[in-house]
Amino acid sequence: MRRFSILLAAMGAGLAAPASATEDDFNIWLGQFVTIDATDEVIIRLEAQERFTNDADRLGQLLLRPFVGFRLSEDVNIGGGYAYILTDPVGPVETNEHRFYQELNVRMIDRDGVTLDSRTRLEQRTFEEDDELGWRFRNFVQLRVPVSESNRIVAYTEPFIELNKTPLQRGGLSVWRNFIGVSVPILPGVEMVPGYLNQHVFRDGEDRSDHIAKVNVFMNF
Repeated sequence: MRRFSILLAAMGAGLAAPASATEDDFNIWLGQFVTIDATDEVIIRLEAQERFTNDADRLGQLLLRPFVGFRLSEDVNIGGGYAYILTDPVGPVETNEHRFYQELNVRMIDRDGVTLDSRTRLEQRTFEEDDELGWRFRNFVQLRVPVSESNRIVAYTEPFIELNKTPLQRGGLSVWRNFIGVSVPILPGVEMVPGYLNQHVFRDGEDRSDHIAKVNVFMNF
């Protein structure tokens, strides 16, 4: 547990949001992830997420995201995919986003049940409501530490950096997500990970901080 505390502190050292006024919102996010080993080298991942916003009163965003990856080694894979995101906020206009992305996944630590994984993703974002192309960079780092024979503490951090400005993205650091939860095995190859996610959204005016009850289900075949 000492090792876990040190790693968490290192991950969170740069995560504090600026001390400024923020708008708060409570969300519930559900996610379903299916990973299929199509061959020894090819991975297929299917993903759906439903995000209930505005005090979890309504479906504010729906995300569908397939991925095809290729194993370069036991600990490294690379690939890409497509995502469709329907966003229906209160006030601003509904948007329909079509996103292509490439990602590199690396397992950096795998020892005594402790794993540390990195996912580096580059996205090309297009919107039906805007004909400009937005580029965004994301780096996800996740730590898992056993706390019992069956359960592990799961913690991750992920900043989002917009590489250019368009009418629908402001450029620069736009979002920072931080999560803490626990893995719960359900069936062989199936686990649920409930927990708390904080999403800090950086805006030109008042920032927004989303407090999210997040439940993901992972299935591996």
